[in-house]
Amino acid sequence: MILEIDFNSEEALYLQLCNQIIMGIATSRFREGDALPSVRQLADSIGINMHTVNKAYTVLKQEGYVKVGRRGAVIAIDVDRMRTLAELKKELQVILAKGCCKNISKEEIFELVEEIYEEYESE
Repeated sequence: MILEIDFNSEEALYLQLCNQIIMGIATSRFREGDALPSVRQLADSIGINMHTVNKAYTVLKQEGYVKVGRRGAVIAIDVDRMRTLAELKKELQVILAKGCCKNISKEEIFELVEEIYEEYESE
């Protein structure tokens, strides 16, 4: 598993881990049932604290991307579609408001969405 951490980024390390795993799921690099490395293994391979990895796994579990059990973390996508749609709507409202403030058109937004989805479909 190749995850890259930008130690110079202002984004918290655990969020970088979460986002990379979510992107890996979206691009089919990680699939339902795939085991993630143990907290210790991932922390050692990236060179970060075990508590940081543990926090990332906890967030991913809370958000419905992984199950954490005796055998470690496993990709398990939550099927709670309505909750996910509501969360996406809330996040998109802020993103679209930022776009409106910068005079970005609906068509430009749609083009961006299409471009991003094509990246997921091609992998």
